[in-house]
Amino acid sequence: MTLPKAIHELEFSHGAMYGPEEEAALLEVLHASAPSCGPKVKEFEERFAAYCGCPYGLAVTSATAGLELAMIGVGAGPGDEVITTPISWISTANAAAARGASLVFADVDPRTLNLDPGDVARKITPRTKAILLVHLFGQPCDMDPLRELAAPRGIRIVEDCAHAPGAEYQGRKTGTLGDIGVFSFHQQKNMTTLGEGGLVTTSDRALYERMLSYRSLCCRTYDPKGKYLPLDAARFPMGRRYWYLDFDDVGYNFRMTDAQAAVGLVQLAKLDGFNARRRELAAEYSRRLCGIPGLTLPYVSPDVKHVFHSYCVQVRDKESFMWAMYTEKRIKVWSHYMPIHLTTAYRNRGHRDGECPVAEEAFRHYVSLPIHPRLTAEAVDYLLTSVRDLA
Repeated sequence: MTLPKAIHELEFSHGAMYGPEEEAALLEVLHASAPSCGPKVKEFEERFAAYCGCPYGLAVTSATAGLELAMIGVGAGPGDEVITTPISWISTANAAAARGASLVFADVDPRTLNLDPGDVARKITPRTKAILLVHLFGQPCDMDPLRELAAPRGIRIVEDCAHAPGAEYQGRKTGTLGDIGVFSFHQQKNMTTLGEGGLVTTSDRALYERMLSYRSLCCRTYDPKGKYLPLDAARFPMGRRYWYLDFDDVGYNFRMTDAQAAVGLVQLAKLDGFNARRRELAAEYSRRLCGIPGLTLPYVSPDVKHVFHSYCVQVRDKESFMWAMYTEKRIKVWSHYMPIHLTTAYRNRGHRDGECPVAEEAFRHYVSLPIHPRLTAEAVDYLLTSVRDLA
């Protein structure tokens, strides 16, 4: 078997795309002694928030950290319930579980695999504190019915936007469709900040200030007017007691570094181009894979701009297909994700088969194909020819 030279481009870990602009940005920060959470972080927060269309951004170490801050922000804790999707990386559910809240898994739409508003409605109780949704694979959720469920009940909506920076629902970008948005800049995502990183967006100042405090150990410093401010908010404290620090709760160190933020600023400027290339690739995939018996292609809602973090197909015999792709074609396709409620961690918390039958059935069939801007024509051709051969 002759493999193409570009086959390494089909590895999922190779999504990040850096160039001389990122190198120059890193050197600039190194010459400034590479501070933690310095001026580049502030600039990145402001520019990313402006890109999304909201006033507040908070850079963090990862989307996992951002999700936990979001749960702190909305006040989720013991006695509360958080409704979320079973199809996501486990960090989504863990953020609520780590705060002591109970997870309620709502089922998914069989076409998009995003949260089904109808099942969310059935699972709301007086204890529901938040709906934690995921814009899966880069396609925004059906937001109007979810907001109609949440608003009159005082339920907060947190968007997990890890797959969807730059995606849009009815012309509005993700991160502005609920109360809080959480983005990931992991090396596999649509834009990256040196392997790890994340950012939280909100239009609610009170939520922003609460999350800001917990990002930096709930540390407060003294200002000239005798008030205590979150350490990050008082970047240049003044007054006689400039040295005085206090801690008003048990917080975290979730601060991003300036090196990551400097790269993030460059990546943000490239994000729309990266997303356009993903959409172009997805269109080619769909054109060339259309009509194969036993292969269902992704559904795209007419209300959204999908940015294709993943290109997820459904195949009749998933395990045989995945194994043949790996052993015969040397392409490691993936299955994003095992339903969270069926993991050992959540079975141990009382969750069982049958909670989300649509998600459970879909898991038997869905397969993610590699898609990212670095793919060459040779790699794309080899991938799609391999799928046609085996599907």
